Amino acid sequence: MLDALTVATAVAALALAAWCGWAAHRDQPTKDWHFIGMAVVTLLAAVQLVVGIVQLTRGEKPGQGTTIFVAYLLGAFACIPAAGFMSLAERTRWGSITVAAGGVVLAVLEVRLYDIWGG
Repeated sequence: MLDALTVATAVAALALAAWCGWAAHRDQPTKDWHFIGMAVVTLLAAVQLVVGIVQLTRGEKPGQGTTIFVAYLLGAFACIPAAGFMSLAERTRWGSITVAAGGVVLAVLEVRLYDIWGG
């Protein structure tokens, strides 16, 4: 895996979590700007998904197994969109809290992906 991409995705996810956490602190739901931030983080996760699949097809192997690696890649890719859709259903501060929690979960998934690959 590309270490820089993993770090960038984790940092972007934590920044999104802090931003949405601040919105929740101010008793605000997710707004359009938050969804743009979610799109950026999701784009980083999509690039990581593609890079991971390309590396697997080139014959490189993760240290802890291909199946678990692919499962974590797919989970990392789906994490923020799922939180975003849930925040649309809950148009209160709890929607912002959901996205903030999704950002923290994505950062943890990134650390685990790094570990699975053999970092």
